[in-house]
Amino acid sequence: MAAGTETGADHIVEMEGITKKYGEVVALQDVTFNLRRNEVLALAGDNGAGKSTLIKCLAGAIHPDSGTIRVDGETVRIDNPRQAKDLGIETTFQDLAVAGNLTVTQNIFLGREEVNGYDSLLGVLNKKRMRKRAQELLDDLEIRVDVDEKVSNLSGGERQLVSISRTLLSDPKIVIMDEPTSALSVEGADRVLDLIDRMQNQGISIILISHNLDYIRRAADRIQILHQGQSAGILDGEQFDQDEIVKRMVGGMPEEEQSERAADA
Repeated sequence: MAAGTETGADHIVEMEGITKKYGEVVALQDVTFNLRRNEVLALAGDNGAGKSTLIKCLAGAIHPDSGTIRVDGETVRIDNPRQAKDLGIETTFQDLAVAGNLTVTQNIFLGREEVNGYDSLLGVLNKKRMRKRAQELLDDLEIRVDVDEKVSNLSGGERQLVSISRTLLSDPKIVIMDEPTSALSVEGADRVLDLIDRMQNQGISIILISHNLDYIRRAADRIQILHQGQSAGILDGEQFDQDEIVKRMVGGMPEEEQSERAADA
């Protein structure tokens, strides 16, 4: 796990004052979220805490009612997932969004197929080049699956690895991982955690959303906790005490910490 320092220059993502309401329901209230360069930052919270809403603001799925988002120090407005991708932000979801009837290569390039010729609609698929690129990508990530194998023949863990590898095709700077170990066996989850470590070693900054505190403690440098749409604090790796995490998830930020933050403001 990589270490970082708390200076703006070291933050690849800065989200400040993020608020989102749905009618009378407050999903997020004045949340600040900073992702350091080349770190794994876990985002934890109970159901309804606002994790998905916050991440969707960064991924371009929804737009906050107020607040500022900066990527690489530049203030940005992310209105859709395409704009997020253009900023180097990719997202992999927990539902294993892979097509079982297609090969590993076809899944990696799904929606981004390479063609010969200038017309992407009329051109012929360059299967050789896609297969070669898929093999290079899997080799770099040390994923040992056959690029010609149908995904339906892979284990759950292998399917998740393929789903994650697809996000790396565009050489992203930031990868959001939403419950990547959900419904996987222990062996499958271990392979995903190993992949997270390799991705970090390649310089990728990762946001990890997970309910599994053991996996968070293994993979993350820091953990930010949300409670009922508000920040319940940030803990560094050496502070990963499960009881403390759960206490904040259930009860929010301790009063003494709130007082200290108010005094510093």
